[in-house]
Amino acid sequence: MEQRIGSSSQPLKAEPVKGAGFDPAFIPGLTSPAPGRTDADGPEKEPEVAEAEEADEPGEAEGAAPEPEETAETSPSEPEEADADGPVFEASDRRARIVADHRGVRLSLDDQECEFRWDEIGAVETETARFGKRYTVTVHTPDRRWYPIEIEAPARSRFTEWDEQLDAVLDAYFEEDAE
Repeated sequence: MEQRIGSSSQPLKAEPVKGAGFDPAFIPGLTSPAPGRTDADGPEKEPEVAEAEEADEPGEAEGAAPEPEETAETSPSEPEEADADGPVFEASDRRARIVADHRGVRLSLDDQECEFRWDEIGAVETETARFGKRYTVTVHTPDRRWYPIEIEAPARSRFTEWDEQLDAVLDAYFEEDAE
């Protein structure tokens, strides 16, 4: 049998296909690492800092860089502060954490995290174990997927407190007619 020699025998350099059909660990809503970045590239720089370093005159670059940073820090935080006045639900144990606020619901377990905006959520369900101190929160999406997370409470008396806090957040931000 003959083997071809040349460019046709080299594999093509293409971006890998993503999705549940090609990656069994693919779950929508989970955050993934930024594609195309490696440790050899070094830390990513802000656009204002990169422009300042490329400037010809160092005196102008030093004077121009602090102004965009200040405006960038103040403008995104102002809308968050306005919305952040509403109720917030936070519960965590040594491994798991759930946060529900004006941005949506964020679940994390060990080093895995997922975030759901309020328009991506079909329902939020809570469940307590009959015995023990496990508090389970399940986020259901409109496409019939669900994402449960279990949090071990310090005491069973926290269950009612957590239910009340989560109900307050859901009443404030979750719209049942969003579908």
